[in-house]
Order: sequence, then C-alpha cells, then structure tokens
Amino acid sequence: MLLNDDLSGRTLVHAAALAWAPSPAKGVKRRMLFRIGDEVARATSIVRYAPGSHFARHGHPGGEEFLVLEGTLQDETGDFPVGTYVRNPPGTGHAPGSETGCTIFVKLWQFRADDRERVVRLPGKGAVAGLRPGVASSMILFEGAGERVMMEEWQPGADIELSNPEGLELLVLVGGFMDGAEPLNRWSWLRLPAGESLRATVGPEGARVWFKSAPLLHESACAFEDTSRSEQANK
Repeated sequence: MLLNDDLSGRTLVHAAALAWAPSPAKGVKRRMLFRIGDEVARATSIVRYAPGSHFARHGHPGGEEFLVLEGTLQDETGDFPVGTYVRNPPGTGHAPGSETGCTIFVKLWQFRADDRERVVRLPGKGAVAGLRPGVASSMILFEGAGERVMMEEWQPGADIELSNPEGLELLVLVGGFMDGAEPLNRWSWLRLPAGESLRATVGPEGARVWFKSAPLLHESACAFEDTSRSEQANK
C-alpha cells in the first residue's frame, strides 16, 4: 500500500474528517496519513483504542514515536496520559493497550538507524525554548539524531513563520490557523519538503501544535522490509 508517499511536495490531510479503518487488533482503529507497506509499514497514523483493547506484544525494528492525543495508553513500562510523547527506538517492543480508551498519533519505521535513545516526556515536561513573537509557550520534546521535536502554543491572531531547511511535519492539537487560504484545524496534519516555510495566521482560539523539523525520511533510516513479520502492529 502506498499513501502520500511522495515526499517531494506539500501534503495536507484533515485527519478528523477521515473514516476510521480497522486494524489487526480488535477494538483498535486507525486513520492513515502516510504509508509505505501493508500490515508491516513505514507509516504515520492516528490510532484509536476502544476501552479494554490492546495489541499483542510486538517488536519495532524501525522504531516507534507517538503522542497521546486523548485518554491514557498503557504498556509494560507504565501509563502514558494525554500529552505524553514517547520514542521507542529500533529494536524495542511492547504490548500497548488502554483500559479506558485513548487516541494516539504514531509514526513507525522512521527513525535514523543509529538512534537508540528511548524518550518519555510526560505532559508539561521538556526543555523550555525561547519565545518568538506570537508564541505563548515553546517546549522541546526531543533534540538529537538530526531531529527537533516541539510542542508550542500560538496566540490568537498571531502571524507565525516556521523556517524549514530540512523538512517539516506538523499536527494541530487544539484550535487552528490559516496556511495561505487553507484552514488547518484540530488533527490537521501537514508535511512540507525542505525549503518550503510555513506561514500561519492563527485563529481566534489560538493553536496548540506538535511539529518536527527533520528530513522527511532519514538517509540512514533503518532498512525496511515489507516481508518482515516481526512488527505485527501497524498502529
């Protein structure tokens, strides 16, 4: 399966408007944003766990990165409430689920091959970054392996510009903004190739955004084999 696999141009998906599709696990559904592969895939998705649902234990040969959007996700290492950001590097594995139900934004098989740092940022945790005009708060969730991952609050009516020397990926969490003539609202996902800056006019409610400045696919990303079955959950 190929979905939004052309990384050379602008890609925008209003994920809140997509239908939920079933996953291999009962009670777990997903909205696919980017995908190369079938049930084992290099993928970006929004995934919803019904209360009491879970995946069997599985490995992540290419790494896994997720942000909890709603509810609480659990695995053997603990509970991850809404707002938690986690990086499980290549070679790790777990059996995720949710007793009360949750929704996550998740990226699979997009780590640099030498990235072996596990990161757990609970809500409100991270390095505080310097503020720019129109930015009410700015937090660094991760910096390393050729990536900088941020969570920011943008003030109502502000004009925001994000430079983009390497590649930019953004998810709107709360509120929204205009990118030119196009509105982005809750769960709108935007991916821009290197050199294409974002110029946003924030809406009257302000906006909370997650974004990553990094190559859209690392040259040294872990080798991907669609025939592998060691990662059974393309969340």
